[in-house]
Amino acid sequence: MTNIITDSDLFNPVQMGALQMSNRVFMAPVTRSRYAEDGVPNAMHALYYAQRASAGLIVAEATNISPQGRGYAMTPGIWSDEQVAGWKQVTDAVHAAGGKIVSQLWHVGRFSSVELQPNGELPVAPSAIKAEGKTYTEKGFVDVSTPRALSTDEIPGIIEQYKIAARNAKRAGFDGVEVHSANSYLLDQFLRDSTNQRSDQYGGSIENRTRLTLEVTKAIVDIWGADRVGIRLSPASPDAGNTPLDSNVMATYGYLIKALNQFNLAYLHFVEGATGGSRTVPDDIDLDVLRALFSGPYIGNNNYDLDLALQRRDEGKIDAVAFGRLFISNPDLVARFQHGVELTIAPQESYYGGGAEGYTDWPNGDY
Repeated sequence: MTNIITDSDLFNPVQMGALQMSNRVFMAPVTRSRYAEDGVPNAMHALYYAQRASAGLIVAEATNISPQGRGYAMTPGIWSDEQVAGWKQVTDAVHAAGGKIVSQLWHVGRFSSVELQPNGELPVAPSAIKAEGKTYTEKGFVDVSTPRALSTDEIPGIIEQYKIAARNAKRAGFDGVEVHSANSYLLDQFLRDSTNQRSDQYGGSIENRTRLTLEVTKAIVDIWGADRVGIRLSPASPDAGNTPLDSNVMATYGYLIKALNQFNLAYLHFVEGATGGSRTVPDDIDLDVLRALFSGPYIGNNNYDLDLALQRRDEGKIDAVAFGRLFISNPDLVARFQHGVELTIAPQESYYGGGAEGYTDWPNGDY
């Protein structure tokens, strides 16, 4: 038996909105690409999430809100009855294990391929600007396609996709939802002037570029209630497709965060630095200043280890911390942290694709 950490409230219960969590060590959304083409979760996915239910909160992997929102093969959806039934298996298993789980609602926007879009159509985006990089299809990796710009009269249809997904998440038994406005996917593409060159009410000024994220958030709050809705932002991350940052990150995201306070959301989930990469940010960006603008609970994320989590919690800079990759191979991460048990590091080849191997076969630690 190792020494148990007793001088931090990281392992104590915390409430965010209507969500009562058993501890402040959360599981971040981690795409694992282990779904069939229909994007329907099954018993294997239910087991995977149930094994990790000791996390204070599980933010389920990014989940496509519609066929149009899909940008990677073998990722889950939440637009069909079959997908809802599959997710109900997952949420039931997590709840039976004593956990809490929210759905992260995802539209990739421009980071997709015609091979992944319905009827081979072009992906949609705020502006017809091609991203860098490749995405994964059933045929392997392909270059992302040049998107087409959404017309103004199509925007209500995008919001409707989010509303349908939010209602489906409620039917599926989730405890809440997280708006995915990060990682240079659709909502983040509207936020950044590097990817939004529109001249209508959704482009140009900061007020216009933040409009869609705020409208989507309001639509979801109307369905769920603000106390079960969170949002994820990544002001300093170039993902996906090495998207350039906004020309004035502090002004754009500062405006957005202050505007989000009107909703009294359950939490703000922040990627601190480059998603899955460095925590270093440009000199003119101060993420702690942005974080302080939010009036509710704050979840820190990105390349945390236990020492950094304890330090930033002790300094009052986070209310909880979300770990991604460490939860892949340490389903009992919370207990390992608290008892000082050595962590297992998953090889990168186990991250994406495949079946149960490297997914549900990681053992608990000895404590």
